[in-house]
Amino acid sequence: MTQASRELDVRPILRSGGEPFSAIMQAVNGLGAGQALRLLATFEPVPLYTVLGKKGFDHAAREIGDGDWEVLFTPQAQAASAQPAPNGVAASGWPEPVRQLDNRDLDPPEPMVRTLAAVEELQPGEVLCALLCREPVFLLPELGKRGFEWLGAFEADRTTYKLLIRKGAQPEAAQ
Repeated sequence: MTQASRELDVRPILRSGGEPFSAIMQAVNGLGAGQALRLLATFEPVPLYTVLGKKGFDHAAREIGDGDWEVLFTPQAQAASAQPAPNGVAASGWPEPVRQLDNRDLDPPEPMVRTLAAVEELQPGEVLCALLCREPVFLLPELGKRGFEWLGAFEADRTTYKLLIRKGAQPEAAQ
């Protein structure tokens, strides 16, 4: 059952030329179990659908006039225990990480640069663990493009994002 929703109006931030992403993620991270987020924006925030979908939220959007949009992000069933995983991969079948990176004290884009450099050194099937201070919304698509699998979620402290990255098997050489 979904609890009463929390409302976040980012229209003033957008109209002043600001970037509301961190405010949105802070609001999402502050939601209680089963709580929804009602977001008001000056445009339909389509990229946010993917980001919050990976965090276990469905969305329903409608234009409310003057180009403004209302989007209700509601938790999917089992969202509290779900972890993002491409292709339905379960972390329980992954080996222990061969390398750990603590990127929590680095400023963007250094965590992304450092992580991408480190994963290139992995052997097929090996796993790297990266600790981050925020969800790596720009890193995740890059990993997918480069053929890496990943699993990630905020730790119970809600301040550390733990990302496991596995290098896929090498395609067999043509015979």
